Amino acid sequence: MYYVTMTDRFMSGWGLARGKANKLVIECDTYDQAAQVERAAKRRPEMRRVSIRASKPYYRNAHVLTSWKHYNELGGPWLE
Repeated sequence: MYYVTMTDRFMSGWGLARGKANKLVIECDTYDQAAQVERAAKRRPEMRRVSIRASKPYYRNAHVLTSWKHYNELGGPWLE
């Protein structure tokens, strides 16, 4: 399992993430899937600190709102 992590600047700081960073974590079954998601995330101007990890990420809830998705849930520009 691989994890692509990124900070969503657009969603950070308001709503459920008020006063927090909004982290998006996408779980991938293969490294090729993770590399594809990483390329797509780096093309998106609102995504910062994009990286691929082999270990499951953990963020302190007091400072970060974490959203989780699986590769199979993605579509559109994420898969181009």
